[in-house]
Amino acid sequence: MSTLRAGLAFLAVIQAVLGVWPLTAPQSFYDNFPLPTNPWVAYYPPFNEHLLRDFGALNLALCVVLVFAVVKLERSLTQAALVAYLVFAVPHMTFHLFHLGHMPVVDQIGNVVTLAAVVLIPLALLPLTRRITPKIDSSAGR
Repeated sequence: MSTLRAGLAFLAVIQAVLGVWPLTAPQSFYDNFPLPTNPWVAYYPPFNEHLLRDFGALNLALCVVLVFAVVKLERSLTQAALVAYLVFAVPHMTFHLFHLGHMPVVDQIGNVVTLAAVVLIPLALLPLTRRITPKIDSSAGR
């Protein structure tokens, strides 16, 4: 279960960064994500503060669910957190795979690698959730 917990925690940290940064400093996120020398978000103009703050808030919401999954490590909660993550990550990756042409090659490669990783990680973690022993509710039948 330590691999599952570590993977969930890793995804939660990613979501925390992708939540706090655009929520608190949307212009900085737009201009500098992932690095000031490689501004992936700025390749998709125009800047939209509202959209970036909403993106940040939604990422923080997903972070909260992932943290609950790390702490509780209950099968259905963990599965729901990972599937919810994939519901975002797969369409996000798919969009970017078809919209890379305006980026320098190094950014295209970095974009594909990182987006593929955040799809493959939850896919690899999902089978591990079968090993979680369901909690027996002692209050059932009362």
